[in-house]
Amino acid sequence: MTTNIDSIFRNADPIISDILNNALSEKEISVNDGLELFNAIGVNFHLVGLVADELRKRRVGNIVSYVVNRNINFTNVCIKQCGFCAFSRDFREEEGYFLPTEEIVRRAKEAYYLGATEVCIQAGLPPDMRGDLYESICREIKKEIPDIHIHGFSPEEILYGSLRSNVSIEEFLSRMKEAGVNTLPGTSAEILDQNLRDKISPGRISVKDWERVIKSAHKIGIRTTSTMMFGHVETLEDRVKHIVKLREIQKETKGFTEFVPLNFIHTEAPMFKHQLHEGIRHGGNGNDVLLTHAIARIMLNNYINNIQMSWVKEGQKMSQLLLMWGANDFGGTLINESISTSAGSEHGQLLRPKEIKRMVKEIGRIPAERNTEYEILKKFDEENEIEDKLDMVSDRQFGSYAELIKINKFNYKNPRKQ
Repeated sequence: MTTNIDSIFRNADPIISDILNNALSEKEISVNDGLELFNAIGVNFHLVGLVADELRKRRVGNIVSYVVNRNINFTNVCIKQCGFCAFSRDFREEEGYFLPTEEIVRRAKEAYYLGATEVCIQAGLPPDMRGDLYESICREIKKEIPDIHIHGFSPEEILYGSLRSNVSIEEFLSRMKEAGVNTLPGTSAEILDQNLRDKISPGRISVKDWERVIKSAHKIGIRTTSTMMFGHVETLEDRVKHIVKLREIQKETKGFTEFVPLNFIHTEAPMFKHQLHEGIRHGGNGNDVLLTHAIARIMLNNYINNIQMSWVKEGQKMSQLLLMWGANDFGGTLINESISTSAGSEHGQLLRPKEIKRMVKEIGRIPAERNTEYEILKKFDEENEIEDKLDMVSDRQFGSYAELIKINKFNYKNPRKQ
């Protein structure tokens, strides 16, 4: 029996075909349609990827962007105990660290001189924190390197800062903008369903407050990323509704720069290690990861142009594949990635520009360095290019999370005992 291409596509599920045709016609995809796509198998599975890739090409072309940045997670001490977080330490535990502001500034300057345009600042929520700590960090960085973009402080941290300063979220955001914050990471979102959040991270920022921080930031001109953590105890419906909630916010504010699906790293996560929830999974498998990125592209089409994948969580080869399933952004060089690393990710804490460029070219696309707000700074479509400064330094120069938690001078000291 002879099988040709047409006959393969004729075997596609007509419901899936209709949904994908609507997507190609730039129509909005509903929650129910998104669920149908998540259940695609066989030829339908591959069609979802093909349509996501086509929409990616229409929206952003063949450029794959990345940002040269450095993560500065200045403390791992936290008053919250989220079930998925292996990074944080209680203030009574050993291995708690707290970088003084001068060390944060030193790390930012080092990154800047190596070509970084952004520092990403996020951390735990230390007890008894000074209300002006976040502002002070930003002012000191900007004093030394006014050109660096500060992409910092999750909605959880903004809420905490406002509480410690005894001012409204809106007032605190205005202070942070004045102090030098340029954009916020849209992290601490996990899944934007309150019942699920109460299960996996009781006491964490509520859905209502997360939305309030994000919308308030957008209102005063502070753009943010958007994220979703998947592959733990959430349902497919939880995922789709999360994406739709982000889409509705974007319609209202137009303040999201990108969407980043974040696969659950289970290895050291307390809720997985101790099997705290029935049916907890160890992250999304290969098919699940591909579909999540593709469906994000399809459902967010017309609203959020950039779908970023996490090389830290997925590894280099899977990242290349995701670039053919709707993603268009490689994220950042990171330099000191600590949060996924502490959770058990094995894909390193630094990815050099030359490695990103090589991987992008291997799949026939054009690598380009961008800034945080997705303005293209340099395209690399020539064969011979000058190495970046960051390409020429050793990993050892930056240290590691495992080393950091053992450095005595950075040991966390409880302010109540001083």
